[in-house]
Amino acid sequence: MSDQPNPPANGSTGQEAMPIVLNIQFTKDLSFEVPGAPEIFATLREQPRVDLALDVQARPIQEGQNVFEVSLMIRADAKVEETPCFIAELTYCGIFTLNVPQEHLEPVLLVECPRLLFPFARNILADVTREGGFPPVMLNPIDFVQLWQNRRGQPVGTA
Repeated sequence: MSDQPNPPANGSTGQEAMPIVLNIQFTKDLSFEVPGAPEIFATLREQPRVDLALDVQARPIQEGQNVFEVSLMIRADAKVEETPCFIAELTYCGIFTLNVPQEHLEPVLLVECPRLLFPFARNILADVTREGGFPPVMLNPIDFVQLWQNRRGQPVGTA
């Protein structure tokens, strides 16, 4: 018996069948500010209200190679009444190789790729806010289809 796997019968390497390959993921930018420290910790009596902003960007890395950088950008502004508690900004990225038809490229880049990155970005944001002395920000799941359709100005449910 051989330790080598059997090659695919059609002579391919098997990589061509993978429509989405996540080559690497990384934190591109992370910022956490507590503008009112240390006083905010002595006066904070209630859970802060957290306003979130989220954006997804994609750009080609290698033309003709179907390699793209997808960036998931999250900003969390926490306040109690009008007093700022913290500002957290995270840009979490992935380098993807895509083997999809051209007409599917945009939804894959702006829906499927950020869907793969989201759990890791969510964890980083929760950790940094907790380590910053506040309750962890636990993001709810994001509907990336809705976000993409809103960006395109299309009603939900249409292609």
